[in-house]
Amino acid sequence: MCLLPLLLALAISFVSARAEFRAAFVKADITPTTPQWLMGYGPRQSTGVRDKIHHTIAALDDGGTQVFIVASDLCLFSPTVYDDVTATLKKELGLEPRQLWWTVTHSHSTPEVGPPGMYDVLLKGRSDHPWNRDYCEFVKATLVAGIRSARAALAPARVAIGTGFSRANINRRARDADGKISLGLNPDGPADRQIGIIRLERPDGALLGVIANYAMHGTVLAGSMLQVSGDGPGIVSSYVEEKLGAPMLYINGAAGNLAPIYTVQDLAKSHIGEFRVLLGDKIIEASRALAAGVDGKLWLGETWIETPRRADIGWSDELARYGSKSPAGADLVRIPVRALRINDTILWGSPVELFCEIALRVRADSPFRHNFFFGYSNGWLGYLPTAAAFREGGYEPRTSPFSEQVERDYTKGVMAFLQGVPRSL
Repeated sequence: MCLLPLLLALAISFVSARAEFRAAFVKADITPTTPQWLMGYGPRQSTGVRDKIHHTIAALDDGGTQVFIVASDLCLFSPTVYDDVTATLKKELGLEPRQLWWTVTHSHSTPEVGPPGMYDVLLKGRSDHPWNRDYCEFVKATLVAGIRSARAALAPARVAIGTGFSRANINRRARDADGKISLGLNPDGPADRQIGIIRLERPDGALLGVIANYAMHGTVLAGSMLQVSGDGPGIVSSYVEEKLGAPMLYINGAAGNLAPIYTVQDLAKSHIGEFRVLLGDKIIEASRALAAGVDGKLWLGETWIETPRRADIGWSDELARYGSKSPAGADLVRIPVRALRINDTILWGSPVELFCEIALRVRADSPFRHNFFFGYSNGWLGYLPTAAAFREGGYEPRTSPFSEQVERDYTKGVMAFLQGVPRSL
């Protein structure tokens, strides 16, 4: 009988230790040392490096759920590249695929990574050259090593979450008098100007790092840019890190129809530096305005949404996991949707370039206090426009693998999924 109080005390102590929230940040350099094919505009090779590019990794662990969020200074990659990395992480570290959220900043002045995948399906002619296997393996190996380091560096932490606001983006679906839609600037079009802020700090309040979520194409610089660069998201990240003295992940949002307000400019005439003020200062202000961090509780889940594939769009064998057939034999695309709850905040993401109206609608109907959409998560399956955009036409619907039905299917599927996320942790 005398042992019972001692055993209870040990059990309580063990549960408390396991429940302690921990976090870590790691940066890993992925700057190429040789010329690379650059992704995002027409085919072109790099002639040098303007600024270094990185994987920036945040590791979160509440004692029961562990997740790694990655922001890479890259344009996009095939979902199969993500699948390769998660297979390695499963084998070497015992991590399940859902524990890795690998996003890209979507800079159009960064190297191609991996087989063209959907890029070749949707944008014929842009990848008619051999892809660089050595650089792809370097990017994947560097990410695995960085995740290993972040896991080893996990330490007691607190989390603070909130939002900011920036006018650094603008709708890019320009409309002419005849109704024709083209890539340009549309000040009257919808835009999502919310900045999602997740600040991680030590128990004593010292800053560990910041995750900033903002929707904006990485197209400040034009296709004439032949130097490797993180573009607007890269310069914002570097500026915030310099000012705060800690790493920052730039997580792009529903940027499918959102451009930077200064866009597609030659470097010499660009306003790329102004994004330090337009967005960087707003991130800093929002982070500093948050209350002190609290203990973090996590929940992680995933679902898949099926929707018709356009009849005139082909598919490749390597993307078999992301396609299926309806009972009637119609071709479908399978879209993975990931959700991570952190206290009263929900993060959700997919490997698509989502139109901002859809993210805004989900946010308005969500049961959670804060809602952050992580675009370009775990690969790229192309643009996911609204039904109205399909009817209007333009570049994004023309290069999308989906049908006009996708807005309805995706929104319905996401909302049903989020409604099922536990309300208490």
